[in-house]
Amino acid sequence: MDYVKHNSNAWDNEVKEGNQWTKEVSEEIIEMAKKGEWEIFLTPTKKVPINWFGDIKGKKILCLASGGGQQAPILSAIGGKVTVFDNSIEQLNKDKMVAERDNLEITFVQGDMRDLSCFANEEFDLIVHPISNLFVDDILVVWKECNRILKTGGRLLSGFTNPINYIFDYKSMEKGELKVINSIPYSDLKTFSDFEIKEFIENKLPFEFGHSLENQINGQIEAGFIITGFYEDNYGGQSILDKYIDIFIATCASKMKI
Repeated sequence: MDYVKHNSNAWDNEVKEGNQWTKEVSEEIIEMAKKGEWEIFLTPTKKVPINWFGDIKGKKILCLASGGGQQAPILSAIGGKVTVFDNSIEQLNKDKMVAERDNLEITFVQGDMRDLSCFANEEFDLIVHPISNLFVDDILVVWKECNRILKTGGRLLSGFTNPINYIFDYKSMEKGELKVINSIPYSDLKTFSDFEIKEFIENKLPFEFGHSLENQINGQIEAGFIITGFYEDNYGGQSILDKYIDIFIATCASKMKI
């Protein structure tokens, strides 16, 4: 099965279902951004520290796997030269809608985050990559590609999931129970029964992968980044784990000089 194509269609469906990560920002938020009052989220509830962004005006920014009409329009409104790259055409359409509504200049590219060959070496000053690498099986190639297309000194702002989220049986979690059954690294495709996989396909639900913290953090370092910022976040009460641990992480990484 081509899970990348399936996940693309699944996120198209998430747009139709009104998933919270597919709801575009309002005109009021864009107007405030144009006046210099803005905030961006890489994880569900904590806003990214403003000093992680540096000077944005006139800089080339890639919003990686970041469709949905949220981050890209705000970064464009404050003066960035923004490209948004996403696997879902309907997520990109959300950004197009905001761009047309609010007269913003944004470039749109559909594709797999593991393959950024459409971009030149050192093309961007900043990459904004909110929680999304759980939808691909290999994130080491993502970090390497991000390093390649960033200018020296450029920054990669990333949000991702703590793999502890994947050690529990998801059906038990829905019932408010924590039952450890899985190991890390995790893959829906390797863990689910044939019936569960068929169920996900029929219900157009995206398949997920739980990556080790070594690959999430050291993977960035091995790709040539220095981690300069870090915070954790919860799911705002949407997960049973919120009572025990913050299950999301955000990092700010800078591309080292060779």
